[in-house]
Amino acid sequence: MNILFIADPLDSFKIYKDSTYVMMREAAHRGHQLWYTGQEDLYRLPTGLVESTVARMQIQEGDDWYRLDAPEERALSNFDAVVMRKDPPFDMEYVYSTYLLQLAETQGAKVFNSPRAIRDHNEKFSITEFPQFTSPTLIARNERHLRNFYHQHGDVIFKPLDGMGGSGIFRVRVDELNLGAIIETLTENGQRTIMAQRYIPEIVEGDKRILLIGGQAVPYALARVPQGKEVRGNLAAGGIGRAQPLTTRDCEIAETIGPVLAARGLLLVGLDVIGDCLTEINVTSPTCFQEIMQQTGFDVAATFVNALETAIA
Repeated sequence: MNILFIADPLDSFKIYKDSTYVMMREAAHRGHQLWYTGQEDLYRLPTGLVESTVARMQIQEGDDWYRLDAPEERALSNFDAVVMRKDPPFDMEYVYSTYLLQLAETQGAKVFNSPRAIRDHNEKFSITEFPQFTSPTLIARNERHLRNFYHQHGDVIFKPLDGMGGSGIFRVRVDELNLGAIIETLTENGQRTIMAQRYIPEIVEGDKRILLIGGQAVPYALARVPQGKEVRGNLAAGGIGRAQPLTTRDCEIAETIGPVLAARGLLLVGLDVIGDCLTEINVTSPTCFQEIMQQTGFDVAATFVNALETAIA
């Protein structure tokens, strides 16, 4: 099987924790041929065919963990699977890539996750489809609505709809310090829509990442626990990852949402859960494979490649 990975530059990978790396390693171990390309290398020819500048890839041991052959031009439809693993930001270039990938699907390419589904599921907004699992949530840019929400709940998280890694997240408590400045900054004086959520105190126990593969939950979550006085559990914001079995509530959330998203072409999803509340649905390039594998022995990468092989059979 020929598998094309669309990813960030390989030299930027931290292979001791990178999820895309262990996907590649597992696929190579099974004898699949790996190929690599970057988002910037996708293009549509005047004939309508979607191609990319790609390179055959080998995984090897040591610091020089990969080797690329000479680049060549290939239609995406020539590969058995195209795995989209470009990290956010989800900017217009990312959106244009989903258009190209969606066009490639009409030409026979099999793309995971589905480019239409990636585009349709904003990782924060999409939780509104499942209100039975969420903390009270407001999406708005009007200062009056945002202030009213704060005064109703008294302890609120404000965050941008396009943030990643915990960036741009603010907590406003009963002291109301900097409320106006935070709203003005995040909304750019009413020009950008943001999300407000009632603060969930269980964040001190961790922001849990639950992985869904082919609609089924990995049996362990990674609880990303904030350190010190930090309100964010994201690993990129200094949180510590602790793998733990799914709770009954975690399973309820996963079993409800998993089949719905899988039916839309989302092979791999990362649910973020704080306490009993769903806070995000990650569909671009969900991570935490290695942390779960190292701490529990559960082979997340093998589970993913199994699902990929089944999806293209």
